[in-house]
Amino acid sequence: QVQLVESGGGSAQPGGSLRLSCSSIADRDTPGRYCMAWFRQTPENEREGVAGLCPGRSKPVYADSVKGRFTASRDNAKNWIYLDMNSLKPEDTAMFYCAAATDYYDLVTPLESSRYNSWGQGTQVTVSS
Repeated sequence: QVQLVESGGGSAQPGGSLRLSCSSIADRDTPGRYCMAWFRQTPENEREGVAGLCPGRSKPVYADSVKGRFTASRDNAKNWIYLDMNSLKPEDTAMFYCAAATDYYDLVTPLESSRYNSWGQGTQVTVSS
């Protein structure tokens, strides 16, 4: 497991942008060698995978609800991941979590949470006018 710390949440107006960051810290980390992802959850809904980044894939996997608006990226040297959120909508309001699947170089379903063994504390994103 690794320790994950998210930052960058906050408030934005509809149509606005925010950037989330997630840092990964471990005693014996292997930078860039396992899957990481962003999830989000509201009190009314189950946790939803937003974007998954696995070293075994050439590009991130996105939920349909955020395709074309959100961009996930990764700094393999530091094991940080980022989520650039554009064209934000009120329905994007949620607690966003960073997660790592330290046993997996790739996942069949990178947006499914069961293989992720490390989670951050979450950062709140609120979109309202």
